[in-house]
Amino acid sequence: MTVTFTLSSTAFANGKPIPARYTCDGEDISPPLQWNEPPAGTRSFALVMDDPDAPMGTWVHWVLFDLPPESRALPEAVPSQGTLADGSRHGLNSWGRTDYGGPCPPRGTHRYYFRLYALDAPLGLAVGASKEEVLAAMSGHVLAQAEWMGTYSRR
Repeated sequence: MTVTFTLSSTAFANGKPIPARYTCDGEDISPPLQWNEPPAGTRSFALVMDDPDAPMGTWVHWVLFDLPPESRALPEAVPSQGTLADGSRHGLNSWGRTDYGGPCPPRGTHRYYFRLYALDAPLGLAVGASKEEVLAAMSGHVLAQAEWMGTYSRR
């Protein structure tokens, strides 16, 4: 039997609106995320959250990498420091910050993709690595990918 690697959130259903508390219109804190058992050989995780509907091209809201292999969740309101207590590191978002930046579309409805990657090695990049640097370092090391998408609208 094949077990599929899945990502989910108790804060919003897949494909449904993200509550305002997780956006720039609310507390702008990260939503809780959880995932099931990753493939054998997983040595770290990386998470990227972005908005492909942004007017200037894909907007990166959150990059977090080198999550420990035993982790199965991220709590609500992940701290904003560069390196977390468990050794996870924040990458650079499109605001030029190393933390979570919630949905904040100029207008209309945008889609926000949370993609979690199970990796066969830690990336070992410095705090502030860009999404592009993280994706390049992951090349050849992705064992599985899981995705959860939410929407957010502003007038």
